[in-house]
Amino acid sequence: MLYVIGLGLADERDITLRGLEAVKACSRVYLEAYTSILLVPKEQLEAFYGKAVIVADRDMVETESDAILEGAKDIDVAFLVVGDPFGATTHTDLLLRARALGIPSRVIHNASIMNAIGACGLQLYNFGQAVSLVFFTDNWKPDSFYDRVKENADLGMHTLVLLDIKVKEQSEENLARGRKIYEPPRYMSIPLAVEQLLYTESQRQQSILSPKETLAIGMSRVGSSEQRIVAGTLEELNDAEDIFGPPLHSLVIVGKRLHPLEAEYAEEWAINKAEWRRVAKQVYGCQLDQ
Repeated sequence: MLYVIGLGLADERDITLRGLEAVKACSRVYLEAYTSILLVPKEQLEAFYGKAVIVADRDMVETESDAILEGAKDIDVAFLVVGDPFGATTHTDLLLRARALGIPSRVIHNASIMNAIGACGLQLYNFGQAVSLVFFTDNWKPDSFYDRVKENADLGMHTLVLLDIKVKEQSEENLARGRKIYEPPRYMSIPLAVEQLLYTESQRQQSILSPKETLAIGMSRVGSSEQRIVAGTLEELNDAEDIFGPPLHSLVIVGKRLHPLEAEYAEEWAINKAEWRRVAKQVYGCQLDQ
């Protein structure tokens, strides 16, 4: 059996009881380590699970999946995923490969950023399409995400922006020369994400994102005891470099169908509560009690 097991968001204790029982029964245990990260090292997982954990990077998952699936008709193999197994298309691909080889599979779910983002007070059913934001470079600034943000904005829906991480990545030169030399890990911060969003708005000029009149909520280390939530205008979040703490960071662009209860709940984390209420009332038309 191939088990694809969600680990939740924070540390080794977030695994479900069903997931833990499956891990303990498996002969090999892999940890997917490039679409997201846990907030603890793999050694803590190994100590808690009582199993050696093999880190599966992008190359292994995408080009060496046969090694992961080897023998899985005869033994149990676990593939651990931060968050929920279906949070990334890569994991669907692995399950399809197992199906093609006639290997039985079972998915064990867990919390992911897709539902834990509701901790900020915005209702999940008011979210539209989630988008991913990658690191811009000097000569590559992809903006296809903007179309999804606009579609959400036109419907008044909130947008969850998933921020890029770079783990075990090669520079263009090392990649071209075939050298297995990897860059240090990089994790996009909320201020950098806002900066890239506003740059894209300046290029597209469709009046979807405004520094002073678009509300947003930044969240870091969601699900952990160090979770932080910060609300404000895009301009305020852009200037709030030092208050989010270590990665991972996520960002929500607030939609115009903002409900008064959502606005009231999120106001708790506003950088400037008076400004949050002003924009919610005057720009979003949200009727808040005095």
